[in-house]
Amino acid sequence: MKKATGFCIAVMLLSGCSDPPFLEVDGKVISESEFQQYLNLKRIPGSSEKQVQRALEDYASREALAAAILKDDKIENASVNAEVEEFRKQLLIGRYFDHYLADVVNESAVANFYNANAQDYQARKAKLSHVLVRTRPEMSDEERAAALTKITEVLSRARRGDEFTALAKEFSEDAVSAGKGGDLGWLQEGTVSESFSAAAFDLDVGEISDVVTTPFGFHVIRVEEGPEVVRQPLESVEGNIRYHLRQKAKEEETKRLLESIEVSMSEKAKS
Repeated sequence: MKKATGFCIAVMLLSGCSDPPFLEVDGKVISESEFQQYLNLKRIPGSSEKQVQRALEDYASREALAAAILKDDKIENASVNAEVEEFRKQLLIGRYFDHYLADVVNESAVANFYNANAQDYQARKAKLSHVLVRTRPEMSDEERAAALTKITEVLSRARRGDEFTALAKEFSEDAVSAGKGGDLGWLQEGTVSESFSAAAFDLDVGEISDVVTTPFGFHVIRVEEGPEVVRQPLESVEGNIRYHLRQKAKEEETKRLLESIEVSMSEKAKS
């Protein structure tokens, strides 16, 4: 494209001149509104004459280059058109759902779901201590029996009134908690093994469990505080809620859109 022609076109855009066509490349007419959409896409302000001029020249050059390539037998036009059409559909679908979901799944929708399903975002926690005597799959029956005898003795002494922290320090094979008198801190129900959780959260404060078997070994558990119900704050779960609501809203809207359009297939297409 000659510079003079480009300058004339730019003047038409910036001055509001309406002499048609705004731009024509190899017989293809491009309207001013189409070029304006290109400026919007590139975030080029219409008030900047120099930026608009450069954009127009680049736009026209790319249109001319594409037109020239389409005349070359080296490129299969039908294949290109198929790719462009698939990209157009994907872009259209993506843009639509970006706007739709941003509007439907807003802060209010997330908060309402959180409040309406409060029971799903609360859990029991308790402050626990334990004594652990470890077992391993490769243990012999005699070794396993010895471990069971050891933990049973711990349980008997605890129930006779021996200090639990002292027992944990002496006998527990949990290296992390033993030095703290068996203290495990606050644990949420269900976050430890099923048998451990079931036993621990069935106890009252100060109560000691029977021997509990888990994949780690034999335990004796004591409840120090709780259990108490703790509700997860909205901030910690809003990401999961938003994802759930977006998935559900997208499925429902997709169904509604598809049901609004009639699709028919020929017998050949069905076979």
